[in-house]
Amino acid sequence: MKNKKTIIVTGGSSQIGKSLQDIMFGPNIFYLSSKDFDLTNQFSVKTMYDKLKPDFVCHLSAVVSGIENNIKFPYNHYTENTLMNTMVLDEAYKRNISGFITTLSTCAYPDVLPDEYYPLKEENLCIGQPTTTNFGYGISKRNLAIQLDAGNRQFNKKYSYVIPCNIYGHYDKFDEKRSHYVAALLMKIKHAVDNKLSSITLMGTGTPLRQFVYSLDAANLLKLCIENNITESFNIATDEVYSINEIAEIALRACNATHLTIEYDNSKPDGQYKKTCSNEKLKNIFPDFKFTSLEDGIRQTYKRVIELKKI
Repeated sequence: MKNKKTIIVTGGSSQIGKSLQDIMFGPNIFYLSSKDFDLTNQFSVKTMYDKLKPDFVCHLSAVVSGIENNIKFPYNHYTENTLMNTMVLDEAYKRNISGFITTLSTCAYPDVLPDEYYPLKEENLCIGQPTTTNFGYGISKRNLAIQLDAGNRQFNKKYSYVIPCNIYGHYDKFDEKRSHYVAALLMKIKHAVDNKLSSITLMGTGTPLRQFVYSLDAANLLKLCIENNITESFNIATDEVYSINEIAEIALRACNATHLTIEYDNSKPDGQYKKTCSNEKLKNIFPDFKFTSLEDGIRQTYKRVIELKKI
């Protein structure tokens, strides 16, 4: 690491955190989880800084869940994320920590904009309200960007954030209540295959558009930023943009389950229709970076689902 003595990574048990552990390690890199410190508690946050004395902070910790839990518990998602983000970043400024990078989410972007705003660029983060289905979580992430940008101006720092599109990978939470779309989809496919069913049923209409990034790709980009002192904030997004139905079809192909048909439960919400993000800035910073294709990434993730079912 260039000019970095001690690095702490909050959210070490998250998808990106675990992926980062696979590729970035050393005696002075500490991956932390909620079992180590309660980041919603100011005393605990101060204790973390006092005990580990970091030179650099990679803040990945967040309260995340699927669309249904986001709709049911917007206050929880807003409050817990806002508390941890505010205190972890505030303490970094107060202690004059040399470097800081964190992750936002495309949920922080406005819900609906005129066509000319797509793909969404970093400077358009705050020009409209986030989607109601992820409102608490989305606003908490947007607030983090505002706090960081304000702190940089006041304290003459170059702390930064990345804004990943939807993340998937073999460290996802493979359970019904907390799974994101790809993980939930792969579990449905595995269940249908194991029980010799002829179809899978998905929420909504299948029409919303999405970009997905493999968690290891996101981790590699974070590693590049940390090791090369990259202080620009940017979207992490691929060139692949598909409808929910197209993603399901890709998954069936990747899982060798094309015999299954796809049905939709229109009584369940679709979520945000479109939040396609620009990767122009990312390409300018890392012109040679290659993303894992969605089909290849899903194929690798499905292997994890099969492994879990054997436990």
